[in-house]
Amino acid sequence: MSLTDDFKWVMNAPFLKLLGLEAVGVESGKVVSRLTVREDHHQQNGYVHAGVVGTMADHTAGAASATVMAEGFMPLTIEFKVNLLRPAVGRALVCEAKVLKAGKAVTVAESEVFAEDDNGEHKLVAKATVTLAVVPRR
Repeated sequence: MSLTDDFKWVMNAPFLKLLGLEAVGVESGKVVSRLTVREDHHQQNGYVHAGVVGTMADHTAGAASATVMAEGFMPLTIEFKVNLLRPAVGRALVCEAKVLKAGKAVTVAESEVFAEDDNGEHKLVAKATVTLAVVPRR
């Protein structure tokens, strides 16, 4: 699957636009997203805020889930758990999400969020498990 008009709705949430999150890779059951880190993404100690990391993990998993859903349906998060493994520091965050189990009513996906440094090297900063309901698209 490519970033066609049929898929773009998944990444067009106003909150994602505010954060600057964008999909950079899409295939069936998998999505990679990227966020260029800005000052307003930081918390008080200069790390990327956990809310930004969690949002990225959640929405990218939802986008991956959307790639395997029947036409006319969309994912809606029921629950997600994020393990913050180390402080997120870098010029960008990259999230790789994949579907673990696609069901008719519930889908489970996982996300890994990496911090990218100035040399382009990635360090794993968070891992999430996301449970999503399969609901009619609005």
